[in-house]
Amino acid sequence: MAKSEGELERAREACANQVWAQAFDGLSNLDRSESLGPADLELLSEAAYMLGREAEYLATLERAHRAHREAGEPMAALRCAFWIGINLARRGEVGQASGWLGRARRLLDGEDEDCVERGYLILPRVFEQEAGGELEAAAATAAEVASIGERFGDQDLFALAAHEQGHILIQVGRIKEGLGLLDESMVAVTAGELSPIVSGIVYCGVILACRDAHEVRRATEWTAALSAWCSRQPDLVAFTGRCLLHRAELMQSRGAWSEALQEARRASRRCEEGENPAAAGDAEYRRGEIERLRGGFEAAERAYREASRRGREPQPGLALLRLEQGDRDGASAAIARALSEATEIGERVSLLPAQVEISLAIGDLEAAVAASRELETIAASDDGALAAGAAQAQGTVALAHGDPRSALSALRRAEGIWRELEFPYEEARVRELVGLACRGPGDQETAVLELEASGAAYRDLGATPDSSRAESLLDSPPDGDSVLTKRELEVLWHLASGDTNKEIAADLVLSERTVDRHVSNLFAKLGVSNRAAATAHAYEHHLLPDAGLKPTQSRSGPKNG
Repeated sequence: MAKSEGELERAREACANQVWAQAFDGLSNLDRSESLGPADLELLSEAAYMLGREAEYLATLERAHRAHREAGEPMAALRCAFWIGINLARRGEVGQASGWLGRARRLLDGEDEDCVERGYLILPRVFEQEAGGELEAAAATAAEVASIGERFGDQDLFALAAHEQGHILIQVGRIKEGLGLLDESMVAVTAGELSPIVSGIVYCGVILACRDAHEVRRATEWTAALSAWCSRQPDLVAFTGRCLLHRAELMQSRGAWSEALQEARRASRRCEEGENPAAAGDAEYRRGEIERLRGGFEAAERAYREASRRGREPQPGLALLRLEQGDRDGASAAIARALSEATEIGERVSLLPAQVEISLAIGDLEAAVAASRELETIAASDDGALAAGAAQAQGTVALAHGDPRSALSALRRAEGIWRELEFPYEEARVRELVGLACRGPGDQETAVLELEASGAAYRDLGATPDSSRAESLLDSPPDGDSVLTKRELEVLWHLASGDTNKEIAADLVLSERTVDRHVSNLFAKLGVSNRAAATAHAYEHHLLPDAGLKPTQSRSGPKNG
């Protein structure tokens, strides 16, 4: 007996020190020789969870639930039933999850006094309301649960509810308030006040919420903390896939694309091991993004498709890939569909910059303006990545309007923020646009400096498509009025009116392939990379002498005056 008691103490100590393999092996061996008590069964289930052994986690927790009931401990049994139900719901086993949560509620029915367990059983309502689109109601319910946790001094319950409330508030646009709740939740995590499983849940939930809010500074800080937490537990499997994914995202942002790609691959494999297909889908999407930027279009396509197979919306990446491949109609249809389904602020923020880029590429200036204004509204009180993205969109649209001075003002704001955040790719994109805007007022020297700087940054990053475009812009002449053919001027006039290639082909009685070739020649001659810049150049250099005349009103084309 003394020997088994010593072994039990060592196993419990291993749990306390988060040495999960030792704890699991020790408790499992003891359980085979003599059944563990309910509290030790909970420890065994916790070790199984942290090692990624989900089936054993659930089976052991069921045994702990029964043992607590047999010992006359209904509230301890209720908590086991709650966690079983929550994990089954996450796996999509709705019927069983409902049954276990119903069993937990039945145990509570016998309690006369108010207790913290009531808060745990209100928590599933938050998830149901959020899934049903009742976000304000979900935030209010989460606040109620957080207050119960605070009142009873249950830090696990408080942190679970507060970080969920913060994420929901971010989704409805109350970003500052939501971030405050996330910070408060993380104080409990970093202070070591939470149980191991709840610590991992809150770490990952808070980082996801920061990502949705485009709050890069916090996401960086909490990802570093999560990485350190994981590294202190060498046997850990649970949560490590998400940790690797967050690290991949930050590496990509910082320009370490090769390392980010390796980390995303590792994240995908680890998420599969941990039976987390949703996180695996996110990892595949991240792979697609990096491959697309590097010019590996076939690899990007495979990754986006794999992400979709695992339930992850592959937009806006897939739409931007189609744009790179020349399929403007496909890109436009995909981004429009994705935006029509996106109701949460975080989702829309990730899609709107792509909407601006794609709309300008197809000549739909009105849609680009609308997307830019929505971004501006969302980012009104932000001074980070959201503000930079909004300013970049404003500058791009101003350039399309033929207003390079306004464009420069917005683009310089964006450039400063991207540089401060140390986002080299985004900074390079803005500097390319600044170079094009400088050509408008005739400052060719600054334009060359900016385009050279962006091209060098692209080469350092391995952004092959962008690097090729930057080189072509430097090699092309800044002024095109003396080199454009009559047909190219006709096409340019149509572009300035917002016509698609299909509409131009119909009006000029040409094939779409011929129009595509004319548009490519125009871009090369004018030294621009898209329709917006071509339009801005045309107005700035007076290539459209009769701005009030629609191309369809002059079948012979504009006068080259």
